Amino acid sequence: MRIGSCRLNTVPRVMSLVLLAASLGWTQENPEEKLKAWVAEVKASMAQSKESMRQYTWVETTEISLKGEVKSRKQNDCRYGPDGTVQKTPTTAPEEQKKKRGLKGKIIANKKEELGDYMERAASLVKRYVPPDPASMQNAMQAGKGTVQLTPESKVILVFHDYDRPGDEFTLTFDGPGKRIDGVKVRSYLSEPEDAVGLTLTFSNLPDGTNYLSQSLLDAPAKKVQIKTTNFGHQK
Repeated sequence: MRIGSCRLNTVPRVMSLVLLAASLGWTQENPEEKLKAWVAEVKASMAQSKESMRQYTWVETTEISLKGEVKSRKQNDCRYGPDGTVQKTPTTAPEEQKKKRGLKGKIIANKKEELGDYMERAASLVKRYVPPDPASMQNAMQAGKGTVQLTPESKVILVFHDYDRPGDEFTLTFDGPGKRIDGVKVRSYLSEPEDAVGLTLTFSNLPDGTNYLSQSLLDAPAKKVQIKTTNFGHQK
């Protein structure tokens, strides 16, 4: 009975995959054409979501943690400007920090300066992957470094190698029927491959169906640093 039940539960999933594949002509396309079709779907979805986001304002919170302890927290009010870029207005006052004197003070100052430089480099790296760039996906695809697969839940997983730099990996999960991005995972590095960095992007949907980046988490294990950015409070 258990075996029969499992088989029955599997049938709808298999059928959904077959119908989804058939709707896209997968039975007649080669892998390159399948990947090309899905990159086009992702590009169209992103363009539509960006256009919808222009009518919203939202709050962005960024937390920087060192060795598991939150060291900095900033908040901005965000909206799209006339030029199509996100404009941010700080809503939190700069954090006041007492300066220590002597040798200990210099050591602390040097460490803060080093960490600040690292944060700038990390932030610059994040911008290379956020938001996902259809052009970079297309370049990796044309170089033969992209793959696509369907899941039983009708999700489409696109994997690209050398997306932004040699040796990195960019994985995007796309909701085929809903035509929206579910999430992105990145394995990359700063200056050298040894300085590995992981990036996880989570996407959500507003009541009108607008797809948006709800959270990004950058993990730099070599420095024991994490940067978490959360977007919320969307209002028209």
